[in-house]
Amino acid sequence: MHGLVDTPGKLRKRPIRIMNERDIFHEAPEGKKVAPMMTDLFEYLKTGNDHILFKSCRCHYQLEYIHPFLDGYGRMGRLWQTRLLMQYHPILAFLPVEHLVHERQADYYRSLAKGDDTGDCTDSIAFILDQRHRSLEQLPADTRSMPPTPDERLAFAKSVFANGKFSRKDYQGRIKNISSTTASRNLQHGVEIGFLQRSGDKRTAVYNFIRIL
Repeated sequence: MHGLVDTPGKLRKRPIRIMNERDIFHEAPEGKKVAPMMTDLFEYLKTGNDHILFKSCRCHYQLEYIHPFLDGYGRMGRLWQTRLLMQYHPILAFLPVEHLVHERQADYYRSLAKGDDTGDCTDSIAFILDQRHRSLEQLPADTRSMPPTPDERLAFAKSVFANGKFSRKDYQGRIKNISSTTASRNLQHGVEIGFLQRSGDKRTAVYNFIRIL
């Protein structure tokens, strides 16, 4: 961190103001209040009775409000929120919330600003929970697996058969969930690109690898 920030890994002692379009967006608590406020926050996280989903959002909001560091507080807030959510369900560690927040960055800052003005973090928490909900809705599409390409199947077959000879039936037996037609097409593709050598014809054909894909 040398040369990136003045006091890496330490709570700030200097005042800090966040500017947005030439106006003061947020004036963080004075430096001497940072350590006590952080102590209170982590005590709440350890002993509070609120649901972990609510706690994680409040942690996010409080870290943005306190601004405990001279830089990196936003990333730290989102990191701690994710760390808390992992206690609820491991899948929550992998949601693309950062991307969704970036898409609605103006709304994100507006919800934080409203909390500054009113002292009520409800809007911020509602916004963050909404992004979590959106990311969960997108998760099936984001994680849907793609079928292997012919080249990927052939590369796997190379690791299985090495330089030995094998038939289409052997290939289909090791590459699961493909039809005999698909197996034939894969092998023909391998022959055409010079990855495979074929001996025999049709049902009697056998193959062997002659180079690295």
